[in-house]
Amino acid sequence: MDDGQTRMAAMFSIQTRPDDAPAADAPATLDAAGLQALASGAVARGAGKADGRARRGPFRPEVWLNARQRHASRLAAHWFRAIDGLAVIALTLLCAAAASPSGLLGAPLSAVLPFAVGALVLLAALKGSGVYGFSRNRRLVVHMGLVSASVAGAGLIAVLLAAILAPAPMIGPVLVWSGLNLIVLYGLHMAWCDRVRGWRADGTLTPNVVVVGATRHAEKLIREALQRRDLNVLGVFDDRLARSPDSVEGVPVLGDTEALLTHRMTPYVDHIVLAVDPAARERVRDLMRRLGGLPNEVTLLVDPRAAEDRNAALEKLARAPLASLSNPDPDRAAFNKRLQDLIIGGLMLVGLMPVFAVVALMVRLDSPGPILFRQRRHGFNNEEIVVWKFRSMRHEAADATASRQVTADDDRITRVGRFLRATSLDELPQLINVLKGEMSLVGPRPHAIGMKTGQIESARLVAEYAHRHRIKPGMTGWAAIKGSRGPLHTAAEVRRRVQLDVDYVERQSFWLDLWIMAVTVPVLLGDRVAVR
Repeated sequence: MDDGQTRMAAMFSIQTRPDDAPAADAPATLDAAGLQALASGAVARGAGKADGRARRGPFRPEVWLNARQRHASRLAAHWFRAIDGLAVIALTLLCAAAASPSGLLGAPLSAVLPFAVGALVLLAALKGSGVYGFSRNRRLVVHMGLVSASVAGAGLIAVLLAAILAPAPMIGPVLVWSGLNLIVLYGLHMAWCDRVRGWRADGTLTPNVVVVGATRHAEKLIREALQRRDLNVLGVFDDRLARSPDSVEGVPVLGDTEALLTHRMTPYVDHIVLAVDPAARERVRDLMRRLGGLPNEVTLLVDPRAAEDRNAALEKLARAPLASLSNPDPDRAAFNKRLQDLIIGGLMLVGLMPVFAVVALMVRLDSPGPILFRQRRHGFNNEEIVVWKFRSMRHEAADATASRQVTADDDRITRVGRFLRATSLDELPQLINVLKGEMSLVGPRPHAIGMKTGQIESARLVAEYAHRHRIKPGMTGWAAIKGSRGPLHTAAEVRRRVQLDVDYVERQSFWLDLWIMAVTVPVLLGDRVAVR
């Protein structure tokens, strides 16, 4: 596991779990609703305890969002900024057109330049002032003051430029432009701040962590952090279960490290925190190696002595609930990718409606059974998602777990299904998954949960298998255009697929995605070798 995958920083955890949380193996078989119900019961049971420490944290079982859903909220800062930009641009065009008797297209440069420069300065000032960080400790009056200062500075520059280029007719319209921007941005940022405050209140932006190691470090820092209320600790895992307590300051011990590797809780986890002594280098190295098979971020908890050092480390783990706008910024890349999915995916869904209708009719006339086939597959951060496809197999022979992968001349595939699979038209309903945010247009192909290569589950053949889940799965991807698509019949094929997927995760960019989409159709149609 390299430094890019594991951030070795001073990190701490915060107690928010009830004293009598579920047993170690209980959550392993539950989905989000089951975890919520189980946690709600634990909170209710804890309400009668004399010791109220377990009820003092911000743990809210009704807000169990998986990492993908929480990451979507973190991208809100980019959406807010984009809407602000559209509003400023619209006001700029409107005011510039109104200020010129001949309209916007016939306006001289001296009439347009003050508005254009003012808009650019305003958007840059809003970003530079840090208002899109929505700091937890910043008061609303300070936030709105920064918005006002940004508008005032941009307006002053626009007025000075208007006074130089065309003083008589332009100063008034520029002042009107500044006032309109102030009113509109005030309204928008009041809404943004209210939305972020609501997310913080209901726990949507509160990071979820699990702790590895029921140690004095974890106990001391969980106890000290009870008052912070800005992290959820979902559980503790420790290899020394014989010597471990049932809970650490109210946080339940859910099993050993091996239990964490297959736990159904991991899609809800933002950080895995190692609370072991950093001096035990061999143990830390072994845990890093074993946890490297998970898509979750791993951080190392250390034990600084000074209170300010402990608080600073806690801030590192709990802060930045909204994505930073600085560069380079992985969240900016995620925002661009989501925007790409919505625009291109939406256009594809509308444009391909006639194809959907024809394919649906072909499937219905070819064999009895439903038109669509759905299958549970692995998504981002090991989340379980339901993927939609046009049915290409006989209904009674459908294999939801891919325990038997497709082979050449597979007798389960229908006549229409063979054509659909050869042209990948069976994948088109996954555009719905893309628009819902469960998938992307480009990414590692989602594999069925429990998919087997031979008699062995494919995920067990490669240690880095889960690394392909560090990004949303895609309708097409780097592996698909490189010839690795369809069933995986050998361990070597699994290793090649995973390597290509990990290569894509490390290289992903807006332009690479566009190129992959552009070459997908000719590559798939020109392939006569791969079994589909």
